Amino acid sequence: MPSKILLVEDEQLLRESLAQLLTEEGFQVVQASNGKAGHEAAIAEAFDLVLTDIRMPEMDGLTLLKNLQHVIPQTPVIVITGFGTVDSAVTAMRAGAADYVLKPVQFDDVLIRVKRALEFGEMRRNRSILTEQLASQSTFHDLVGESSAMTSLLGLVKKLSGVTSSVLIVGESGTGKELFARAIHYNGITREKPFIAVNCGAIAESLIESELFGHRKGSFTGAIKDRIGYFEAANGGTLFLDEISTLPIQVQSSLLRVLEERVVTPVGDTRPRPVDVRIIAASNQDLQQSCREGKFREDLLYRLDVVRLQLPPLRQRRQDIPLLAQHFLSKYTTKMNKRVTGISNAAMRAMLNHEWRGNVRELENVIERAVIFAEDRDIELEDLPFQHAGDSGDTGEDLKQAIMQFERQHILSSLKRHNYDKTETAECLGIGISSLYRKLDELRIPKDPDSRERDAAVG
Repeated sequence: MPSKILLVEDEQLLRESLAQLLTEEGFQVVQASNGKAGHEAAIAEAFDLVLTDIRMPEMDGLTLLKNLQHVIPQTPVIVITGFGTVDSAVTAMRAGAADYVLKPVQFDDVLIRVKRALEFGEMRRNRSILTEQLASQSTFHDLVGESSAMTSLLGLVKKLSGVTSSVLIVGESGTGKELFARAIHYNGITREKPFIAVNCGAIAESLIESELFGHRKGSFTGAIKDRIGYFEAANGGTLFLDEISTLPIQVQSSLLRVLEERVVTPVGDTRPRPVDVRIIAASNQDLQQSCREGKFREDLLYRLDVVRLQLPPLRQRRQDIPLLAQHFLSKYTTKMNKRVTGISNAAMRAMLNHEWRGNVRELENVIERAVIFAEDRDIELEDLPFQHAGDSGDTGEDLKQAIMQFERQHILSSLKRHNYDKTETAECLGIGISSLYRKLDELRIPKDPDSRERDAAVG
């Protein structure tokens, strides 16, 4: 399929001449006579490249460029400017333009720059390759993210994996509390031992003590045989108690005794049994407030809250949304044996704008649903269940920062694979050596292979 170019130029003769040139070269060209018309065209359909004049009526090229950074942030833009206004081209490059063309326009020069920008744009837009690799590098036992909040949390997880101290994980529903608990368990000294997850809120109040501590045959109606509880089942490993705030006060007292004495007494028995279990508790409620209201024991909270992980809601780490989306896209295309080519700019923009009241769990469900409907194409805006998905705010800067970070990590990884050979790296990335050096400066990537910053970034 030929590359599609949006040509925005108010001079009719130049616009039509450039359109003819690009069409003869095999490109599909859509013309717009001013910046406003170009902006509307960019919203209405997808383009691989935008070629725009700077001085135009209704909306100038620099304003159009800034707007396009929000509308189609991964689509390269080449600006056309007069010889006497080179400063405008420099300003445009700093604002995100991929390249510039000077008037009077030389057709051969235009073709060279267009083809170069399209190659570079393909690298940026090919999110299915770029973010899939980064998602795999950023996944730690299914925990995905490179935001500062996630980086800090993953550092805590690694430290906790070497000890068996109690951990309290706090966060809204859907933020991944059980995933963090599993990461702590399976990354450390308990990895060969059992991991038992219990949703305290899903157990009938009359059965909680029996489920946690076990029971003897005949101790109550329905107890037809001896049964060990979750504590003994997790012996030597980790017991994850989700929704711990739902435990009745009397069960909280029994739990506190187990944590203090390291023994359990099954219902109907009088003989305590020793257990060695690390407790990871989780709650989406404010347990300190529950203590003040008399609904949760303060001494139990102290026992559980040795180390606290406060998980941020997804809306506070929007930078991770592209990585998470690609992670779930890879997961469900493999699971459903379907081919989905990526996620469109419009769909990604809508996901960045969405409030995500259900957090990461909601995002996963959205991607799973979208994969069902998308086949041999990108996930589009209409595949998402959001109403007025594009009208909830302007988070273009978030996406721009995310894309820049993707590029930085991708180039760093490529440099490492090629032993910091710039020529090989540029060839692998499909860009010129000068473009690579420009990217190294733009993304603040150290050129020195012994740099500590490089080691920390590539890790």
